[in-house]
Amino acid sequence: MSTEQTALVRKCRGRPKQFDRGTALSKALNLFWRHGYEATSLADLVEATGAKAPTLYAEFGNKEGMFRAAVEHYLATFYEKSFCLLSRPDLSVEQVIEKYLRTTAEMFTDCSTPSGCFIINAASGMSAASQDIAEMLRGRHLAQERTLFEFFEKRKLSGEFPNATDSSLLAKYIATFVQGMSVQARDGADTEQLGRIVDILMHAWPQLRSVPMQDAGTH
Repeated sequence: MSTEQTALVRKCRGRPKQFDRGTALSKALNLFWRHGYEATSLADLVEATGAKAPTLYAEFGNKEGMFRAAVEHYLATFYEKSFCLLSRPDLSVEQVIEKYLRTTAEMFTDCSTPSGCFIINAASGMSAASQDIAEMLRGRHLAQERTLFEFFEKRKLSGEFPNATDSSLLAKYIATFVQGMSVQARDGADTEQLGRIVDILMHAWPQLRSVPMQDAGTH
């Protein structure tokens, strides 16, 4: 081995471990999920991720930037499977909604992660000082409703769903149901218990799918 090659080997051996963004976000997400945005400090994130503060600042800007990245990481990692069900043309509307809710219930009670929905947990108890974060989380809630609304409207166009059904109200109902499951999971409900709650909703589905649109003049 030449002198130049030996020097290169020694240099490589002395390099610090490369920063892994995905691993850092997973660890930060777990911390935010357990303690919330405001109760999590940058010092906590440094300890949890094993990265130095300058590295985190360079990658995410600040704690808020890291939280926003953690939200995107959560949606891509945990919610993708649920939302993909809304694109399944081989399933009926009833089958899609049932699988969507049961998959969500399993996610909320997965022992490998904190209980409940990360976004719902993080949104609770937010102070006025974190208004921008609260608005971002609220936007995510509304995006969930919008996705469900678009799903119902698309199935109307294909003739699989009653045209008179109030898609907006039904989407809000399902989103509210999901939020309730998150609270129940956070309070200790397991997958079986949430599954029984889903059973009740599906029992009422024939009535729910036909909820009429409210007249414009009705208050």
